[in-house]
Amino acid sequence: MVTGGWITQADRSRWQQRAAGELAVILAAHPDLPVLAWTVTASGGALSGQVLAPGKGRRVLFAQWQRALVSDEAAETPSRTGTPVYLHARGVRGGVMVSVAATVFDDEEDGR
Repeated sequence: MVTGGWITQADRSRWQQRAAGELAVILAAHPDLPVLAWTVTASGGALSGQVLAPGKGRRVLFAQWQRALVSDEAAETPSRTGTPVYLHARGVRGGVMVSVAATVFDDEEDGR
């Protein structure tokens, strides 16, 4: 419990447990989706998924996960050079902030 502005180890542990539980719910609901690399963040126990699939298909895989998570917010940000493109979606599920990210090189996606 957070008291007096201090975050305790028990708070961090509870956040991680809540995030891990929500991840289990997400994975059980979507067993057909490809695996992502998941991280529980240290600040507040948010879940962060990273698309690490080979270059081709990353955009499609990202979109599948975005739909599965019914993401509240999504962004596509090109780098200064125009490639790569950074994809990011996030939303709240079961009281846990969940985000999914992917780095896409459009020339790989287009088969060039």
